[in-house]
Amino acid sequence: MSEHTSESEQGGDAAHLIAQLLAARTLSRKHPLAQRALLDLDFRAEVERRLAATGLRLLANPFADHLAVALTFDAEQAVFGQGTNWINNNFGLAKDGVALLVLLWALIVLPKRERQWSRQSPDGTDQPDMFGAGKPLSAITDASRGISEATLRADYANAAGGWTRIGMNLGILSRLGFIERRNKIIYEGALLDLAFDYEQLAPRIINGALGELLAGKTTASETPPPKHAEGDATPTGLQSTEALVKAAADALNLRPD
Repeated sequence: MSEHTSESEQGGDAAHLIAQLLAARTLSRKHPLAQRALLDLDFRAEVERRLAATGLRLLANPFADHLAVALTFDAEQAVFGQGTNWINNNFGLAKDGVALLVLLWALIVLPKRERQWSRQSPDGTDQPDMFGAGKPLSAITDASRGISEATLRADYANAAGGWTRIGMNLGILSRLGFIERRNKIIYEGALLDLAFDYEQLAPRIINGALGELLAGKTTASETPPPKHAEGDATPTGLQSTEALVKAAADALNLRPD
């Protein structure tokens, strides 16, 4: 009787966790049910079983501060491949919005991951190897840094369709939970580090066309940067929305419209 009750409670808790993830899109790792999903293998298996039955999977990136759900790879065709066009997202983002999301991911998440892998301390100094390997990864809030809107405007406005379009897309990305905007600084939102597969996307960015755009530009490892005056020299590299969209599409391996 007690075993049946325990299984029933576990199933109920799994359903509650999934419901909260679907309703809020993300859940902090500190939430009790999220903690349980990360530490209790049986509970994690039950959550993943229920998600898989509906074409979903759990996103639990050890470098991210939140959990989320995504489509299974088998379900992507059913959702994104309807009709003759391949839909590249289910958030209603236009092409330049997707391109800006990839750009911000590269500017914020790539340097964050480098600091986490190197176990860099919050003051910018590296931990000694003798002790660093035995310590947990840097706290996400310490490792993640923002990038100023002034830098984004000065370095990337021409390549991302102009500041008006960037401003509109920043508002959309903020509402969706990919970024947070505070005091003219763009910070990582709950969904940003979960948005893409690092192992797949990072090499495409570093070795591809977006790598050329990012070369020599300011990343989120330098915050806050010097203030740029309006009218400063425009950046070199990609100089059109179409080129940036193509670079993002190449990085994401998106199918053309």
